[in-house]
Amino acid sequence: MNSIVLETAARSVQARRRIRPHIFETPLLPSRQIGRETGSSVYFKAENFQLTGSFKIRGAASKMTSLGLDRGVITASSGNHGIATAQAASSIGQVLTVVLPETVSQAKLERIRSFNVNVILHGAESGLAELHAQQEAASHGLVYVSPYNDPEVVAGQGSIGLELLEQADSIDNVFVSMGGGGLIGGIGSVLKSFSLRTRIFGVAAQNSAALAAAIEAGRVVETEHLDTLADGVAGGMDEDSITLPLALSVIDGVVACTEAEIAGALRDLAFKENQIVEGAAALALAGFLKVAERCRGQTNIVVLCGANFDREKIFSILND
Repeated sequence: MNSIVLETAARSVQARRRIRPHIFETPLLPSRQIGRETGSSVYFKAENFQLTGSFKIRGAASKMTSLGLDRGVITASSGNHGIATAQAASSIGQVLTVVLPETVSQAKLERIRSFNVNVILHGAESGLAELHAQQEAASHGLVYVSPYNDPEVVAGQGSIGLELLEQADSIDNVFVSMGGGGLIGGIGSVLKSFSLRTRIFGVAAQNSAALAAAIEAGRVVETEHLDTLADGVAGGMDEDSITLPLALSVIDGVVACTEAEIAGALRDLAFKENQIVEGAAALALAGFLKVAERCRGQTNIVVLCGANFDREKIFSILND
């Protein structure tokens, strides 16, 4: 077993102890209809019920509880990571600054500010906000918290894998949406360390598939990023990302999905499973459905990573 995988799994065990008071242990829900239709046992790890509406609180809490309270923390994100770090800072008592692009929606701005953290508006898009946060960290001695490129963040996401091992009798396949790689790297490290028979499938949105391209090339490469319903996993990767070697070590297969397939999975979750989630969560189900025939008769877990969706966008798809 690769040492980085074992180290991440061990770090996840430690992180779980620290973050228990700051997160919600989400349920593993049996499928109501999709499992029967595919001839499989299908379960949903419902991170859409997490405190901030996504799994990101786990990594944020892991990072912050690994630090003392004597140094301020800074991050950049107008999405799930920003909300999660704000919630974690408020819960732990950590001083946090969140850098947001000037174009951030008013609703997200108000939600992040509701946690009484410092907010800086900078730049026209998230990349400029992230660069500014890193510069602020360097010049003011702050700790920068990456959404995925940090061992403690990845370890926090790995706590999902530890919960799965307790909640499921056996696991043949796990389907995880791929963004920067923190979620699949953490879950995969834990499962590969404690359940060797379990296969890990990474699911990529064809319109924005940075990690999938990096896995194929063996290094981080430039990729085109188009609009995707799975916007929670969209965007590029740091060139020195620790998640790539993890992904190369734990992922058994990559499934790429179209926008139509993601939209279909969103509708299936709503109408067959009574769950409305964000596009990045539906992406994981889309990946399972694409290879369901190969998984017939097996126990399959689909990680629903979040439910912080844009109402207008999601409802238009459900009404289609």
